[in-house]
Amino acid sequence: MAKQKPTPFFQPYFTADLKAPYFKAKSFEAVIKDQNNRIYFEKHGVKAPEHWSQTAVDIAASKYFRKSEKKENSIFALVNRIVAGLTTAAQSSKLFSSAKEIDSFINEISFHLLNQSAAFNSPVWFNCGLHETYNVSSNSHHFAWDYKNKKVAEITDAFKRPQCSACFIQSVDDSLESIFDLVKTEAKLFKYGSGSGTNFSTLRSKYETLNSGGTSSGLISFLEILDKSAGAIKSGGTTRRAAKMVCVDMDHPEISEFISWKMKEEKKAHALIAQGYSAELDGDSYHTVSGQNANNSVRISNKFMQALEKNKIWALKSRLNGKTVSEITADKLWKKLCEAAWHCADPGVQFTDTINKFHTCKETAPINASNPCSEYMFLDDSACNLASLNLVKFFDNAKPGDEKFKVHEFLLTVKTFILAQEFLVDYASYPTEKIAQNSHDFRPLGLGYANLGSLLMQMGLAYDSDHGRAFSGAITAMMTGMAYYTSSELAAKLKPFAGFKKNKKSMMGVMKLHQKALKNIQWDLLPAAYKDICSNIWSEVIVMGEKYGFRNSQVTVIAPTGTIGLVMDCDTTGIEPDFSLIKRKKLSGGGQIKIVNQSVKIALENLGYSVKDRDQILLQIEKGEDFIAGPILKSEHRKIFFTAAGTTQTGDDVLSPDAHILMMAAVQPFISGAISKTVNLPNTASEADIADVYHKAWRLNLKAVAVYRDGSKFVQPLNRNKPEFPACTECGSPTVLESGCYRCLNCGTTTACSS
Repeated sequence: MAKQKPTPFFQPYFTADLKAPYFKAKSFEAVIKDQNNRIYFEKHGVKAPEHWSQTAVDIAASKYFRKSEKKENSIFALVNRIVAGLTTAAQSSKLFSSAKEIDSFINEISFHLLNQSAAFNSPVWFNCGLHETYNVSSNSHHFAWDYKNKKVAEITDAFKRPQCSACFIQSVDDSLESIFDLVKTEAKLFKYGSGSGTNFSTLRSKYETLNSGGTSSGLISFLEILDKSAGAIKSGGTTRRAAKMVCVDMDHPEISEFISWKMKEEKKAHALIAQGYSAELDGDSYHTVSGQNANNSVRISNKFMQALEKNKIWALKSRLNGKTVSEITADKLWKKLCEAAWHCADPGVQFTDTINKFHTCKETAPINASNPCSEYMFLDDSACNLASLNLVKFFDNAKPGDEKFKVHEFLLTVKTFILAQEFLVDYASYPTEKIAQNSHDFRPLGLGYANLGSLLMQMGLAYDSDHGRAFSGAITAMMTGMAYYTSSELAAKLKPFAGFKKNKKSMMGVMKLHQKALKNIQWDLLPAAYKDICSNIWSEVIVMGEKYGFRNSQVTVIAPTGTIGLVMDCDTTGIEPDFSLIKRKKLSGGGQIKIVNQSVKIALENLGYSVKDRDQILLQIEKGEDFIAGPILKSEHRKIFFTAAGTTQTGDDVLSPDAHILMMAAVQPFISGAISKTVNLPNTASEADIADVYHKAWRLNLKAVAVYRDGSKFVQPLNRNKPEFPACTECGSPTVLESGCYRCLNCGTTTACSS
C-alpha cells in the first residue's frame, strides 16, 4: 500500500494560479527634493509594480534599498531580498513538509508585499535577507536562538541573524551598571531601526538615600542621560530617528517632576526662540533642552483613579522599602498631569490594571511598560515583530452590498502573516541574552491593520457612528480570533510556547474575555454572516487552546503604520480617521499637487450620487468650500466625511474627541496588546477637556491614550486648515501628524512624536 502524503499545512490562495512577478512593472524616477529644491535622494529607473504611487516608490527606495548593493535597484529586488531571509526562517522552523510548500508560502508573501495588501515592520525591510542575498555582514554582538543546540547563543554577525522586531521593552535596575547597560542596548536597537520602552519606576528618587549615606541624584537626572544618548544615535543613524518610551508609576516620589519635565523644557526652548535662536527641532533651541527624544507616559492604577474620584490623599512610595516618602492629593497630581498635556501633549497615560487584566502571562510577571508608541505591552526584556494589513485591499467596490469586504481573503492573509511573524521569532537576533530568551520562550507577535479610516469612508460609514464602530469591532475580532486559531494550530504541530503551561489559566481567561466582548458588538447593524464567523472562530479558539495551547503569547496590536503605511499607499494610518479630505500627490521627478482623497469619490459612488453631483462635491472640497452644509450632500451622509482636522472653512466637519475614544473602545477588547492612537483636540480645548479624555479612556477600559491639542507643540503658529508642524529633519519638508508622530510625506521620516 502506497504511503499517503501528508496534508500540507499551508495552501496558496492568491498565487495558486499565478506566476511571478505577479504584477506588471513600470519604471520610476525616484527623486526626493528638499524645500530648497536640492536633491535629497535620487535613483533612476526604479522598477516597481505599475499600481504603486510615486510616493510609495520614492520612500521604499530611499528608506529600504540597500545602498551599497547596486543590484538593489527595484521594488522587486527589495521584496526578493526580504523573502530570501524569510525562506531561511521558514526552513529553520521545520513546520513545512516540503520545499514546494515553502515556495508556496513565500510566493504568497511576495504577492502581498508587491500588492501592498500587507507589510512587515521597518526592521524587516531594513535588515532581512541581506546575508542570504548579498552575503554582507555587520560586526555586532547580538543573541539568537541556536537551532542545533536548542539554546540562546551569542552571534557576531547582525545580518546573518538580523534584527527583525520593531518593538522592545527593557528593564532597568536601581544601579549605575544597569542604567548604563540600558544606554548600550538602546543604542544597538536604534542603530538597526527599532524602538525601546522602559518603566523607570525602579530608580530611587532624589528624595532617597544611597547605600553610602549620600542622596541619589534622582530619576530625572538619569532620564536626561538616556535622552541625550537617544539624540546622538538618531543624529548618526542611517535609518530613522531613535524611538523611545519612558514610563513612570504614579506613586514614584518624583512623579510631579516627571509630569512637568517636558513642559518646563519646552518653556526653556520658547525663551531661546524668543531671543532669536532657531525654532527647528534640530536647531539650537530644542537641541539645548532635554526630554525631546522620547514619549513619556504615566502608569495609572485603578486605586489612583478611585482616590481621584473620592478626592483622597495619594502616597508617594520609596523605591527602597515601599514606605511613604510624601503625600499629595490625587486631584492636585491629576491637574498637574492635564496641565502638562495641555501645554506640550505629554505625558500620555497607561492604565496598569486594565493592561494586566488582559495579560496572558500573569504568572510569570506583570506588564510594566510599553514600546515607544504604546501598542506593544508585555513582559520586561521582550520584543515583538509587527506586520500590518492594508484593509482597503480587501474592499471590492464592484461587489454587491455585504460582499464588498472580502472576509475570506482577509482571514487567509491573517493566517499567512502570523506564520511569517512566527518564523521570524527564532530567525531574528536580539541585543541581550535575556530578550532573546524571552522572545523564544513567549513568542509575542503584533499583527494589525492600517487604512481603517479610508475603508469606512469608502463603505459609506461614518467614523463616528454606531455602524462604523460595529464594523471595526467585528473585523478586529475576526483578525485576532483567526490569529489565535492559527497560533493554536502551530502549537498542535510544533508545541506551545515555553511559558504556556505555567500561564495556561491566565491565558485561557484572557481568551474568554475576548470571546465575551463579542456580545457588545451591535450585530444588528452588520451582515448576519459576521456574527456567525466571529462566534465560530472564537469558539474554536477556546476549544483548540484548551487542547493544544498556543504557539504565541500575544498575536495582535494596532500600530501607527507610519512609513510602511506610505509604502502601502494608505491614506490613513492604523486606526486613525482621515486627517483631511485633501492630500498631496507626489509627481515624478519632484513636486506635489493637492488632490481630493480617492476615498471620497468611492464613498459618493457607493452612496448613489450621480456623476454630476460627485464632480460638484469634489470641486467644492478642492476649493475649501463648505460642501458639508451645501445643497448636494444629504444631511444623513454628512458625518461620513468628518475628519480629524476638518476640510471646510467653518470647521463643522471636525471629529470630536469622543469619536476617537469611542472607536478605540470598540476595537480594544479584541486586541492582544494596545492601540497606538492620538486623540486630536482643538487649540481652544481646556485642561478640563484633556482630563475628560483621560477619564473616559479609563472608564471605557482602554489600555493607553495620548492627546494632541492643535498648536501645542514647537510654537508653530495656529492655522487650522494648514497645520504647521515641525519641519522634517531629513529633507526640510512639512510634516503631518499621524498616530502621535510627525511624519514627512515627502521622504517618510518620522521627525518627532507629539507626546
